[in-house]
Amino acid sequence: MHKILNYCIAVIWAINGLFCKVLNLVPRHEMIVSTILGSEHARLLTSIIGILEIMMSIWILSRFKSKLNAITQIIIIGTMNTLEFIFVPELLLWGKFNSIFAGMLILTVYYNEFVFNKKSTQKA
Repeated sequence: MHKILNYCIAVIWAINGLFCKVLNLVPRHEMIVSTILGSEHARLLTSIIGILEIMMSIWILSRFKSKLNAITQIIIIGTMNTLEFIFVPELLLWGKFNSIFAGMLILTVYYNEFVFNKKSTQKA
């Protein structure tokens, strides 16, 4: 189960990075970046964020320093969603309810690394 959750979490980062940001198949992501960081370099910044999200998915799959990875994910998800909640809730897929899904992802990342992974390690 731990491995399956790892793959699912990695896929979330990869899809959001590649399809939503790098390939710009979901233009509201660039609109969010434009509103929060300014429109002058929004396309470039959105692409960079997307590449970093793809790198996050690779880091997750590598299992290198997985606890640091989980903490980093939790901080990024929390920060990103707090900024969006405050500055651009009208651009979010589910508006302010997006924070519920972000919270669920944070709990999943936490549980997968600090609870479920611990149980998997003890069994081995």
